[in-house]
Amino acid sequence: MEVGLHSPWEKLIRPGMVHGSLYSDATIFKEELEKIWFKTWVYVGHDSEVPNLNDFVTKSIGPMPVLMVRNQHGEINLLLNRCPHRGNAVCVQDKGNRKSFTCPYHSWTFANDGKLMNYAFPEGYAGTDKSGLGLAKVPRVANYRGFVFASMAQDGPSLEEHLGGARRTLDQACENSPTGELDLSAGFLRHRARANWKFILENECDGYHPAFVHSSIFSVADSAIGSLYGNDAVAVTRGFGNGHTEVDPRPEFRRRDQPMSWFGTTAEKLPEYTAQMKSAYGDKRARQIMIDGMPHVMIFPNLFIAEIQIFVIQPVSAVESIQHVTAIQFKDSPEINRRLRQQTMGSVGPAGFLLADDTEMYERNQRGLEIRSPEYLYLKRGEHRERRDDDGFVVGHSTDDLPSREIWKHYRTLMEAC
Repeated sequence: MEVGLHSPWEKLIRPGMVHGSLYSDATIFKEELEKIWFKTWVYVGHDSEVPNLNDFVTKSIGPMPVLMVRNQHGEINLLLNRCPHRGNAVCVQDKGNRKSFTCPYHSWTFANDGKLMNYAFPEGYAGTDKSGLGLAKVPRVANYRGFVFASMAQDGPSLEEHLGGARRTLDQACENSPTGELDLSAGFLRHRARANWKFILENECDGYHPAFVHSSIFSVADSAIGSLYGNDAVAVTRGFGNGHTEVDPRPEFRRRDQPMSWFGTTAEKLPEYTAQMKSAYGDKRARQIMIDGMPHVMIFPNLFIAEIQIFVIQPVSAVESIQHVTAIQFKDSPEINRRLRQQTMGSVGPAGFLLADDTEMYERNQRGLEIRSPEYLYLKRGEHRERRDDDGFVVGHSTDDLPSREIWKHYRTLMEAC
């Protein structure tokens, strides 16, 4: 398809405006799966979730289930969870440790590297070549600092090319750990929303809503986070290209010049963690890391690092999504990890306020699209004050619509591609 004037996407995605059908049309959703979820790099899981030989966890690429397995040789494989015989799922457990998987329908058994080991009543398959009957593997798998990404495309840009400038936010996250490593084995909560996945994608770095939607939790928790999202805020939004966006609060935290302000505490209240950081990085570098804190970044299309937790977006249909959420843990840092878990449960746990607030907004947005006019959503806030930072990335005020505009720009490029 020729890009530009002859593209149907030109009508649906205009400068600063997007058509409501993009959030609800089943045909568009099906095309998104092919051109985004099954073609680009998608975050699947973290290598700390399968620390031992033969560990596995069930994950997904879009709505498609996969098994992330550390096989008997220590390699991380991504296997499609579909028996090649009749299509049954070979594993329905969330996680475990297995050297093999056996399909419950006809008892075909596969090694955890995907190879077909045997089938029931083998005399019926006399002379059959087993080599082409194993579990399918995801064609491309790449690991960046423990974050495991997958692409269903046989070729294309490398993961590092895909991440581009957003790589530094993953580095930033890891640097907050004294060992330089994260641990995402605390377990995931699943939150289902009756909303299109792109409403969630845009919301994660939307700095215009927190002062209103989250005012209750900010007041109850006596949090200073709300000040990052006001007219006088010095925090910025940033587009890294390729649809990756962030809210960068470092300018505000550097103005405060207090280690651990990003976490709502002080370094003195975390003496063990502070000592670990100084031992790992030296006093000066440790202090700067603890001032800057963790990133608030949305890695397109599905990985959201929200300072103390990670969200993974899973599209289910054009009007339904699941968010998988876990507490970030720093490897071998029990003191701060305990508080990270506690704060995560308070904000996004079953009785938490934060995600409940957001989900209510997603679902209201989705219901609002049933109203046919106006046809377009308006995303022009802050267009007049966009600028480039020293690295050439476009930035705006923390309350601007810049992240949404950057997401839709990349989305259109992907959807127009043949």
